Amino acid sequence: MALPVGRPEEESGLEQIEVDLLLEGIYRRYGFDFREYAPASLRRRLRRRMDGERVETLSALQSLVLHDPQVMERLLLDLSINVTAMFRDPTFFLAFRRQVVPLLRTYPFSRIWVAGCSTGEEVYSLAILLAEERLSERTRIYATDINEAVIDVARLGVFPLEKMQEYTHNYIRAGGTRAFSKYYVARYDGAQFARSLVDSVVFAQHNLASDAAFNEFNVITCRNVMIYFDRPLQDHVHRLFYESLATFGILALGQKESIGQSPHEGAFEELAAEERLYRKVR
Repeated sequence: MALPVGRPEEESGLEQIEVDLLLEGIYRRYGFDFREYAPASLRRRLRRRMDGERVETLSALQSLVLHDPQVMERLLLDLSINVTAMFRDPTFFLAFRRQVVPLLRTYPFSRIWVAGCSTGEEVYSLAILLAEERLSERTRIYATDINEAVIDVARLGVFPLEKMQEYTHNYIRAGGTRAFSKYYVARYDGAQFARSLVDSVVFAQHNLASDAAFNEFNVITCRNVMIYFDRPLQDHVHRLFYESLATFGILALGQKESIGQSPHEGAFEELAAEERLYRKVR
């Protein structure tokens, strides 16, 4: 006897059960916590991996993920947020030069955390900026991401050659003071950036959802990452950043993100509100 076909709302409820079980399985098997990611974005990325693995249900995807770490690696690439560019939002970097650099000059040594560094474009952008401001030797950058595969790409410092025109334009608008081409050499279809730029960069895996604070920082940048989190996870990450920032440290968020309504909103003042630069004052 055939079972009755479920109503749309029942099928939607079943899909949510499958999502919950998959995310719980990922957390218990691999330690990656995606349980509080924004649901709509999460579902799109899961469906993409279902298509890639040629399975019809989330339950089938769960079976593959739990038994085959290579499938988990592919899913992790889908779930990680890797949309980035060098000197993305040039006015942010211009504000960083004008507002943050003078503050960094007051410290004998500074630590900067690039949280959610993806493939490293923002890391190299900051490294270039600090070199031009003669702060490289007095600054250490910690570049972290949940995804070890993109961290490996960041360490290499090789970006698509066809992107260099766009990146050069961004660099000029961001207040760059040299010829951008001085920072890389063209090899085949890639642009290899100077290794000296990342001599003082520490690349490491870190999960914003589950890992603790690991140092005290003068600057934390986490741009265009939290827009993919739901409110409880956003609040958790804001607490993590508050605990990790030194007094008078700077927090940099993305254009669609804000310190507003976060657990520690009252502990920050606006440094450059339009560029989402905030200073911790208590």
